[in-house]
Formats: sequence, structure tokens, C-alpha cells
Amino acid sequence: MTEITDTAEVPEPGGSDGKKSRRGGKRGKKGPLARLALFYRQIVAELRKVVWPTRHQLSTYTTVVIIFVVIMIALIFVLDYGLTEVMKFVFG
Repeated sequence: MTEITDTAEVPEPGGSDGKKSRRGGKRGKKGPLARLALFYRQIVAELRKVVWPTRHQLSTYTTVVIIFVVIMIALIFVLDYGLTEVMKFVFG
């Protein structure tokens, strides 16, 4: 019987010179409040990139969603009522 083994070399952490690599880079030096402030600034920067809908678009989207939900409620109600009546007919 032949045994198959994986002979791929796995590099040692820290590179070939034997020194351990530093983890974290610039983020590792900052305290918790500095990291929290950076996180908040990044959130604000991302929110500035968002293309916000106009009032007209927002009302149109809201109307479409409400109509869709009402249609789905009606469809589920009709199916539920119909299946209930079928069960009453079949089982008495």
C-alpha cells in the first residue's frame, strides 16, 4: 500500500533571518481611545460616500415596499384560509 504525504515546506514565522515579526504594525501602537476615534472617523468618511435618495425617491421606494407587503399579506391570507377550508372539508 502506498502512503501519500504532503511534503510542502511551511515557512517559519518571522522570515528567513530568524527574527520574530512584529504584529499589528501601526495599529498595535495606538491605545483603545485612539482606535475608537479612528473607527469613528472611518465611519464618517464612508457615510460621506453614500449616495442618499431624494425625498421623492424615498417616498416612491416606501410606497412600493408597502404595496408589496400588503400584496404578500393578502396572498398568504388567501392561501391560509383556503387550506383551512380544505382541511375542514377533509377531516370534518
